[in-house]
Amino acid sequence: MPVKNRLAELQDEIAEWRRDIHAHPELMYDLPRTSALVADKLRTFGCDEVVEGIGRSGVVGVIRGRTDTRGRAIGLRADMDALPITEATGLPYASTHPGKMHACGHDGHTAMLLGAAKYLAETRNFDGTAVVIFQPAEEGGAGGKAMVEDGLMDRFGIDEVYGMHNMPGLPVGSFAIRPGPIMAATDEFDIVVTGKGGHAAKPHDCIDTTLVASHIVVALQSIASRNIDPLKQVVVSVCTFRTDSQAHNVIPQTVLLKGTVRTLEEDVRDLAEDRVKAIAQATAAAFGARVQIDYRRGYPVTRNAPDQTGFAASVAEAISGQPTPDTAPMMGGEDFSYMLNERPGAYIFVGNGDTAMVHHPEYNFSDDAIPFGCSWFAGMVESRLPTA
Repeated sequence: MPVKNRLAELQDEIAEWRRDIHAHPELMYDLPRTSALVADKLRTFGCDEVVEGIGRSGVVGVIRGRTDTRGRAIGLRADMDALPITEATGLPYASTHPGKMHACGHDGHTAMLLGAAKYLAETRNFDGTAVVIFQPAEEGGAGGKAMVEDGLMDRFGIDEVYGMHNMPGLPVGSFAIRPGPIMAATDEFDIVVTGKGGHAAKPHDCIDTTLVASHIVVALQSIASRNIDPLKQVVVSVCTFRTDSQAHNVIPQTVLLKGTVRTLEEDVRDLAEDRVKAIAQATAAAFGARVQIDYRRGYPVTRNAPDQTGFAASVAEAISGQPTPDTAPMMGGEDFSYMLNERPGAYIFVGNGDTAMVHHPEYNFSDDAIPFGCSWFAGMVESRLPTA
């Protein structure tokens, strides 16, 4: 099962769709143009059913095979939203919307799944139902959760669900996957440290929140080095340190810390949350300061089911002509996790070549990856729902 000839023929057309989406990026759930484009193309392809507004602005297409003796359905998911980044690629199809950019390749994911949908609607060489899922708000809006809560799995009778993301640095034509945790849970915290502000020349009359907050930042790093089993993964990053003063001679009354915690196992997730709270509270108390902590759980761990991962890897190997070894788990987050919590399935990476990293203003999805990604999406349906 190498790259499918029909999808190789469609590469230029699919690339045109991708570049059009790239030039018109939309954020989160506010995807009127992108959602309409997807729905219109699915109808043009001859999908048996096209439903809009799932999870607010998601689109679902249903393609029935030549036969449906088994009554099974495979879900294929792509994300549609862009990022609030100013593009710096200088491409002829660069973003026409200032401050918005497809810097994560969701334009490519959407175009590849559209290409697979066109192929599947033409050939219908499977026994069952293919459900193509176009999701909003992956970038921080939990669009996957919104679609699940809107009845996605039960409404369309989905038995298994599969997703794909491009990977810069992985050669085009290659794939990467692993069973079990592949992407991290993404939690966030805000810590407000309150002390006693005053004149910088009289620190003894103050409770210096800058000093207290600095000790908290350093102490939080002990979670990874001294609290968590060194054979398990955790990342604790403080990404914002903001005082309520910008003067050279004022000790601030308050300091705000913002950060993220990334984990791959629930017991580690629980322990990390407990330690963030305890360290912040105890450190502040030691200096006579107070803290308010807002700790929020975000996307859960993206966990690939073993059997479905094996099938996904075998389809990838047939397309690429090379083994698909287990990749290391990544500490980035992915809200496809909500779908995998509802149904068994797998999440795979497809090579994007030597490009800028995702979320970078010079990133661009490689159109050379299109026939490989499309073939994998289509191949998953044909391999999981073979005709007799």
